[in-house]
Amino acid sequence: MRPAQLLTILDREFTSTTEGHHTPVMLWGPPGVGKSQIVAQIAQKHEVPVIDIRLSQMEPSDLRGIPFRAGETVEWAVPGILPNAERHGPTGILFLDEITSAPPSVSAAAYQLILDRKLGEYEVPEGWAIFAAGNRQGDRGVTYTMPAPLANRLSHFEVETNLDDWVAWAWENGIDERVIAFLRFRPELLFDFDPAHNPVVFPSPRSWEFAHRSLQKFGNQPNLLQGTLQACVGPAAGIELHAFVNSLDKMPDLDDIVTGKEVPVPDEVDLQYAVAAALVGRAIRARAELHANEVIGHILDYANSFPQKEMGVMLVSDLHRAIGDQLFQVPEFTNWATAIGEVMLYG
Repeated sequence: MRPAQLLTILDREFTSTTEGHHTPVMLWGPPGVGKSQIVAQIAQKHEVPVIDIRLSQMEPSDLRGIPFRAGETVEWAVPGILPNAERHGPTGILFLDEITSAPPSVSAAAYQLILDRKLGEYEVPEGWAIFAAGNRQGDRGVTYTMPAPLANRLSHFEVETNLDDWVAWAWENGIDERVIAFLRFRPELLFDFDPAHNPVVFPSPRSWEFAHRSLQKFGNQPNLLQGTLQACVGPAAGIELHAFVNSLDKMPDLDDIVTGKEVPVPDEVDLQYAVAAALVGRAIRARAELHANEVIGHILDYANSFPQKEMGVMLVSDLHRAIGDQLFQVPEFTNWATAIGEVMLYG
């Protein structure tokens, strides 16, 4: 299931805790596809804490607690890491990550916590959602088969990569527009993981964020940039991204485009993707300024000039993901929509 759909599902699961309808959720997927990021976005949206417990690093006593003598009986000291309404707040997310990498003795300790929201005398606060995540057995990670009793205590979703969803996240989080443009140009490289070859480094939604960081750190050191990009996304993808970045000096003048001057569209397809992404970046930076609608209007006019109309549709779609409904307030949007509608209908 694509990330945008899972965000909606997990959001509803979180809000359902107060209604008594919450079902613990298990997210399956290979490394780097954004399982943890999805959970973090839900917490950020609702401004609640996430308690991230890496079960692969736990002992059974880390969850169950430590026994101590109280008179003639033995009681259990509840681990401070587990959610507590007084310490952590009445609502939040208990995230059991790496659950498939936990040894059986630890996953057994999680049974009662997941199903009954209890563990011995401890009880998960009512407003806390329980989410879990882990790699599949074929992903070359350290994994154990999930026992049937535990699996039956969760609803299960597999996280798929989706370029449109990643681009929406990337614009929202300030990812370098050159990385976005490159992945629009080479969408199959968003996630390229072959567990049969057991690669140390490979392209993934997470590692493209690392590539973004490398561009910020080493963009002014050309002798280091290619090596650092390869260290993030792998040898082949790193070389391609480096070559793509170096080709951008052939791009047309973006200032001319956003001021309404007539600028020809580059013949090279990779540069067309780069221009489209750069113009979305310009719209984001201009949206809080007085002349924002004017800038966006000129970008919409330029979107109609691409030889391949699909490129213009992609540009406007990314504009909407980046700036939202402000796009519809620009008069040129109606002109663009009318023109593209006629092309799609009669072309």
